[in-house]
Parts: sequence; structure tokens; C-alpha cells
Amino acid sequence: MRKALKKVQDFLSKKLVFFALVIILFWIKTYIAYQTEFTLGVSGTVQNILLIVNPIPFALILFGIALFFRGKVSYWIMMVIDWIESIWLFANILYYREFSDFLTLAVIKSTGSVSNNLGLSISKIIRPTDFFVFIDVVVLTLLLITKVIKVDKRSVRFRQGIISVVAGIVLFGINLGAANQDRPQLLTRTFDNNYIVKYLGMNFYAGYNAYQNYKQTQTRKDAKKEDLNKALKFARQNYLPPNVQYYGKEKGKNVFVIHLESFQQFLIDYKWDGQEVTPNIDAFYHDQNTLSFDNFFNQVGQGKTSDAETMLENSLYGLPSGSAMTEYGGSNTFDAMPAIMDQHGYSTASFHGDVGSFWNRINTYKAWGYQYFFDKDYYTSKENYNVGYGLKDKIFLKQAVNYLQQLPQPFYAKIITLTNHYPYELDKQNQSIPKTDTGDDTVDGYVQTARYLDQAFGEFINYLKQTGLYNNSMIVVYGDHYGISNNHPKAIAQLLGKKSVSSYDLAMFQKVPFMIHAPGLRGGINHTYGGEIDVMPTLLDLLGIPDKQYLMLGQDLLNPNHSQTVAFRDGNFVSPTFSKIGSKIYNNKGEVVNDKLTPEEKQWIKNQQNYVDKQLEISDQIITGDLLRFYHPKGFKRVDKSDYNYNYKAGMKQLQEAQKKHPTSLLDENHGKTTVNEFSTDAPELKGVTNKQLYKYYQTAH
Repeated sequence: MRKALKKVQDFLSKKLVFFALVIILFWIKTYIAYQTEFTLGVSGTVQNILLIVNPIPFALILFGIALFFRGKVSYWIMMVIDWIESIWLFANILYYREFSDFLTLAVIKSTGSVSNNLGLSISKIIRPTDFFVFIDVVVLTLLLITKVIKVDKRSVRFRQGIISVVAGIVLFGINLGAANQDRPQLLTRTFDNNYIVKYLGMNFYAGYNAYQNYKQTQTRKDAKKEDLNKALKFARQNYLPPNVQYYGKEKGKNVFVIHLESFQQFLIDYKWDGQEVTPNIDAFYHDQNTLSFDNFFNQVGQGKTSDAETMLENSLYGLPSGSAMTEYGGSNTFDAMPAIMDQHGYSTASFHGDVGSFWNRINTYKAWGYQYFFDKDYYTSKENYNVGYGLKDKIFLKQAVNYLQQLPQPFYAKIITLTNHYPYELDKQNQSIPKTDTGDDTVDGYVQTARYLDQAFGEFINYLKQTGLYNNSMIVVYGDHYGISNNHPKAIAQLLGKKSVSSYDLAMFQKVPFMIHAPGLRGGINHTYGGEIDVMPTLLDLLGIPDKQYLMLGQDLLNPNHSQTVAFRDGNFVSPTFSKIGSKIYNNKGEVVNDKLTPEEKQWIKNQQNYVDKQLEISDQIITGDLLRFYHPKGFKRVDKSDYNYNYKAGMKQLQEAQKKHPTSLLDENHGKTTVNEFSTDAPELKGVTNKQLYKYYQTAH
């Protein structure tokens, strides 16, 4: 027996064997943590394989450093690295439990903010099982201290270290290639830290985040107050006063901003198989009290939905690459709509059926001043309740009204739908219209998910009517970006009833709906050309909130002098007269007119291009340089991100305290009687499900 133990001891004392043991134990505990502590949304064979593999490359590289040293030094370098890795994993487990996101360098550096954000005491967050991540490193350390594992004192073989590091680099290259195949633009269009960890691992995430933080810090460091003055000069030169006929028309009303995921303008009044695809949205669009814009364009870049949100609530563009929300949302200074509305007596909340980390909303919304963020943690979620990116719209909206009814009025509430999201797949029981027959699999399911979104929208509007909110609210509805990309020209031509589509047709295809509804509002179809950059000043003017002091790059769409040159993120633009797409100039009939322009028209186009370029440049400087930190708008109190905590328990406590302080909620109006029964849905998944079963976290302040 002793001889056997001695053999085991001698075997484990070999440096390469000990090295392999350290890596294997590190890999096992990391994978277990992936599966038990984080919600990474892994699906499919490729993602599961990558999740298994991704801890190994950097383990080979980091622990491989120890192989370049001799004796005790080599072993203790492995232990120090293992302790650091274990502490990093442990800290992320605790932080993720509270905030559904991974630690960032910016959060770590702002220790005061972290301690404030960790609203629950560590004793309430921590679980005994969390210490599992230290078992291997504790045991190995003790075995070394007690000399059960003895140090291999043989001379260093540099070849071993080189092989380990090179193997790690090669394996990471393969890992990255497979990840990019499964998720194109993984790093250039980062929208969720979960994706980075899922595909490339905790260690890569740490390094990537450090790089991003360094890049932002340097850009921020180089920015000067003089840069802000240039931005202010541009904004003030292009500022338009409000239209007196509309200014303050909706003052004091609740505000709904309903975000129609991937919904394009061509769907309005569109028929397929003899049916209106979106009858509820069509009726809303044509309502006599709805002001509808039929030349309103999405202006997003790679940030897609996050770019749309950034424009709507800041009147700033997204970035030329990546997402402003994910790269700068948690660290920058903003003068955003939610904060402005809060400081004018509104409750502010965003509702979304996906995880809060997606597009970094959980951090960005704090910087924007949202009091509440009701993300996926607030809803009952089952496998058949979900589709792709979170809860199906009908199920999400049915549950969202529980929190909506508790918001003190007036409120500013953003409702983000998601079922009409690429790749436009829907289970059979929810399909109520046939697919189109273009032969393009990506495109043909679009009408089915759009119809489902329309039905969910109709159910929500009916709830607003039943509860009286419809008559006391300004309801803003918009499509965030294209649903069918320009990579499907043949299918697009078929949908539009054309033989083919030109670059001009594809530019016009970027139109999305923009509607503003309120009782007594003079509605109709407005043909003004505009885009998402113009929403914020338009809404502030309708609400009668002074806005000249804010740095906004858009203009009020209701001002008759509104600039109708609409910039795209790539520098192209469209207008009612001429549009520039690439090197071609089109007239409003879609004809190429480069050789037919008068000198005056050429100069006009040059002026518009200069305006577009300057507007985009100024926006990029504001975001990458964090220029708003130098600016203090009159009457505006700077947002303190540490004031906000979107954790479920903290959010509900805050909501209940707000209701006691301001008993003006819909629930208060109904003397404490819930309105959730007023929300009627035909969602087949909820057939036979009682409200008590559905509202897992159902509670009120009454």
C-alpha cells in the first residue's frame, strides 16, 4: 500500500503531471460554473462544444508561463495564477447573481459604486456552494506546503513551455474561428458579455474588456472641453424651435414608447394570402388621433436595436462599428430622455423579456437615468414561453402589466418587443398566416412573426383601453430597424412586386413606422422625411419640456423647417429631392442623375453631404470622448448611476416605496384592485394557466 502511495506521490510530483492536474481541475470547475452559475443561453452542438473547450486555450497559455521556471518557483507561479483565476471566477459568480452580468474593469475601478450597487449584503448573496471554486486550489496548495507533492528540481526544458503556449494560441485560434462561424461579427458587433464568455471564455472576456477599457480611457483622456464647444456650436446652429400648434399639447400625460422589433414600413397595409398581415397596427396607424410618418427611416449601424435606443433617447447616433451601448453605455455621461422625464415628475421604466445584460442595458439604463428596468428576471419563464431572444411578446406583455399598473403616474414607459426578430421562426400553434413564397428561408417567415407581434400589440392596446390608460397617455410606436437586410434583393423585389430593386429602392426599404397617438391629437399621414435621431426633440416639444439647453443632433419633426436630409450611418443620405447612395445620385423617382445635375444642385448635394458628415463626426466625438461630462445643462441634475439597482428584490422594494410616496398608480386608482385580469390574450401556452400560476413574483404594495 505504501509503495502504491509512494508511486502516486512521485507521479504527481513530476512538473508536467502537476501542470496537467492544475489545468484539468481548473477546466472542470470553470465548466461547472458555466452550467450552474451563469445564464449563457447555450444552444446547439457547436455552442456546447465551444463552451467545453473555451477554458483550455488560456489555461495552457497562462499556466504554461510556469514551465519556463525551475523548482519551487514554477509550482508557486502555477498556484498564484490558479488563486487569481479562482478569485476572478468567484467574484463573477457573486456579481452575476446580483446583476446578471460579468464584472468589468470600469466597475472594479469604481469600488464605491460597486459597494453601493451590491445592495444586498454579501451574506445574503453568497452561498456555501460558491466556495466550490476554491477546493482544487486549496487542496493543491496544502499538498505543496505539506510536501505531499514534492518539487521536481530537474532543469528547465523551455521546449515544454513553448509547446504549451503555442498550443494554447493555436487552440484559441481554432476556437475563435468556430465562434465567428456560429456568430458572425462576434467581436465587432458585441452586444452581450454573455456571448463573449459563452464563445471565448472568462479569460478572454477579461482581456477583451481590459482592452476596451484602455481604448475608451485613452480616447476619453484625449478629449477636451473645446471639442464640446464645437459640438454645441453645431447643435445650436441647427436647433429648431417647437411648432407652437403642437408644443405642450401632451403635457403631463403618460408616455408609452412601444418598440416594434425589426418592423418595417412596407408592412403597413401589406397583404399576403388575401389577409392584412398587421391589421391592429394598420388600424392604429390610420386612427384619426395618430400622427403617422411615412418617410421615417431607421439610421442604425452595427448596433442595430441598441443604436435605435441610443438615438431615440439621446438624439445621438450609434457608432460606425460596434455598439455605443455596449462599449460606452456603462461608463459615459448622458443627458437622456429617462433622466429628463424623471426630473419633470415622471416615473421611468423599461420593459423587456430578455436578460438585462443584452446590449448592456443593465448598465446603460443606469447612465440614462431609468428608475426601473423590468427585464427577464421579473417574469415567469418556461421553455415554451420563449423564442430566440426571450419571452414571446404575448406572454411578456401579459406579465408586464403587473408592474405597469404599479408605476406612479405620470410615467414614461418603454416596451420592447422581440418575437419579430431574425431568424423569424415561430412554433406552429402561434402561426396564423402562411409564409411568403419568395423561396428565401430567411425572408419567408417574416410575415408570420410580424403577424404575431401585431396580435400582441392589439392585446396590449385593448388592455390600455380597458384600464383607461389609453385616454390618458401619449403612445409612441416605432420600428427600430430593418427586418429584411439588403442581402436579400431578389426576395425584397418579390415582396414589393418588382422585377428587381436598385440601390435607391433598398434605401427606401429602410423606412420604419413612426406614430404618435393621443386623444385629441390632430392625426393624419405626415410626409416629412426624418429619422430616429429626431424623436427626442419631437417628443420633448409635444410634452412641453424645454429642450434648447440639451445637446441634441436631431430636430423636431413637427417644425415645418425641419431639415429633411436623413443621414445613414455609412454617410449616405436620402431626402425628398435627391438621395446619395454610394457614388450615385438619385432623384425622387429613383433615377440616377449624376450627369444631369445643374451647378446649383451639385452644390446643394455637396452641402448636404458636408452636413451629414459633420453630424456623424460630432456624434462620434461626443460618445467616444464622453464630452457630455464637460456639459451642465441649465436645470438638469447629473445622473448618479449608483442610485439604481435593477435586481428584482431591490426593484420591487423601490416600486413599493414609490407607490406609498406617490399613490397615483393605476392600482391606486382602482383602490388596490389588480388590473391584470383586464389583459386578455389568446396565447396558446397560457391556456388553462391561472394568473396566480403565471405571476410567479406577483405582489403589490397593497
